[in-house]
Amino acid sequence: MTKLITLFIVCVVLFAGWSLLKYWEKVENEKDTEQKQAAASVVHGDQLAGLPYELQASLQDAEKRGAAALGSWLKTYGAKVQDPRKAWIELDYCEMVAREDPAEAKRVFEAVKSRTPPSSPVWPRIHDLEKSYE
Repeated sequence: MTKLITLFIVCVVLFAGWSLLKYWEKVENEKDTEQKQAAASVVHGDQLAGLPYELQASLQDAEKRGAAALGSWLKTYGAKVQDPRKAWIELDYCEMVAREDPAEAKRVFEAVKSRTPPSSPVWPRIHDLEKSYE
């Protein structure tokens, strides 16, 4: 009788260990999936639609030259660029001009925020910068 009880206890322990191992694998797979989805959802400004190809080189040049150049680029070509790329470029401008002209940075940020819906790929960046421009 004691051998039967011992065998039963061993079987229960093995089953519990196997169940725990399966659960652990499930949790690890879910965590890996979440990490892959988070990495895939990271948005880069260069990937966004809305910038005509012929303006790409002039935008890069203006970004290299600084806030004043990017501001004049936006005044010149801003009407030709569409959201979400325009919003991304204007947020870049906000970050560049924030030290020199905080009022201008806040004005541009509020304009971007007011026209950008929460479903936009730019929204996470707006949310991250929101406390800086309140």
